[in-house]
Amino acid sequence: MLPVIQVQHTAAVAEREPLIRPFGFKGNYLTELWQAVSRITSSNGHSAIGLATQSVLYGDADFFAAHSEQAGNEKMFSLTKEALLMMKQMPFTTPISLLEELLPFVMANSGYVTGKPDIHINFILNSLVSADNAAWLLYARENSLQNFDEMIPAPYREALRHRNDRIAVMFQVSYNMPVEDVVNAVKAGYFVIKIKTGYPGTQEEMLAFDSARLTEIHEAVKDLHTPHGPVRYTMDANGRYEAKDTLLRYLDHALAIGAFDRILLYEEPFREEFTAPVHDIGLRLAVDESVHSEADALQRLDQGYTALVLKGIAKTLSLSMRIAKLAAERGVPCMCSDLTVNPVLVDWHKNLAARLSPFPGIGMGMMETNGDMNYTRWAAMKQQHPAAGSSWTDAEQGVFHLGPDFYAQSGGILSPLPHYEALFKQS
Repeated sequence: MLPVIQVQHTAAVAEREPLIRPFGFKGNYLTELWQAVSRITSSNGHSAIGLATQSVLYGDADFFAAHSEQAGNEKMFSLTKEALLMMKQMPFTTPISLLEELLPFVMANSGYVTGKPDIHINFILNSLVSADNAAWLLYARENSLQNFDEMIPAPYREALRHRNDRIAVMFQVSYNMPVEDVVNAVKAGYFVIKIKTGYPGTQEEMLAFDSARLTEIHEAVKDLHTPHGPVRYTMDANGRYEAKDTLLRYLDHALAIGAFDRILLYEEPFREEFTAPVHDIGLRLAVDESVHSEADALQRLDQGYTALVLKGIAKTLSLSMRIAKLAAERGVPCMCSDLTVNPVLVDWHKNLAARLSPFPGIGMGMMETNGDMNYTRWAAMKQQHPAAGSSWTDAEQGVFHLGPDFYAQSGGILSPLPHYEALFKQS
């Protein structure tokens, strides 16, 4: 029987990281991202630090639009601190059981903390990531677990039993990224290009821009080849499309310019309240933002979606394990999508992506990471990784190569974090 873990002390700090250029998605733009750091200490004296990248725009686009970036981040960070205080009242055996108990209480307090009674669940989940990651590391220390595989509770091991030796990196293209950058990425070996759709404006303005953007990108890279074959596309509208007909017009355009057969999947095209069947789209649709539980995932699968996006770095590792288990039982492929996270969190997510079944059509795992193209201080942030310089931390020709050392060291996620530890001394 697993021991009961009692959190006795908690603390949190945040570090602001500027972006190279405004980063556009969900019809708006980010200019910085806060790195939230949570520290928890058990009654046994074990301590653990968990990291998170806050993305208020991802969590609740309406809330983001109604506040300054700083005010929005302050509200999310306040919710993190509130959750940490609640953890002291909740003894737990696994982080998954802790999240199940903690989430309803944080939801109940979220309106008071944020000033928005209907704050989106993804905002709440994002606020819990650093606390959840800290709980996983505390769980490992309390139970003398040595690696990520040992950390996986028994009910979830079958879903995460694979050992991919390669993970394709989805190269993300925001609204305003120069096409030359996309061409250079393909020439460097990236072969899965993730195009952000859902441009700001009316639905017609959005469709016109998205279609023109696809033409621009496809014309630039369609004749280029990579070590992994021709360029493939994924799209992500972050729920900006309101009607099926609008998406079908976009896909008709893709067909007309010869890009349709290159599309691996389209991620979260429709708004969350869109519940019409999508079996007839003729393309693999993946669901991301609108899955907050197994019940949500089942509803979307019944609706006609055929892939699930795991976002352990945005909606907690605990929830992602539960969704991965459901996907494996249903034979539904999964991929891991980014939140422009820091280098340490890239390897948290890589541990998850590495253990999923290879994604159909490419024969390897698939994940997105875009921090290198968005953070001003990416080079310095990489040096804060406990396994800085390890072969698995850098993609080669668009692919992460994972050898026995990656699995033996769990991507470095169980190692101390001196830079982030030092932030508590400065606060």
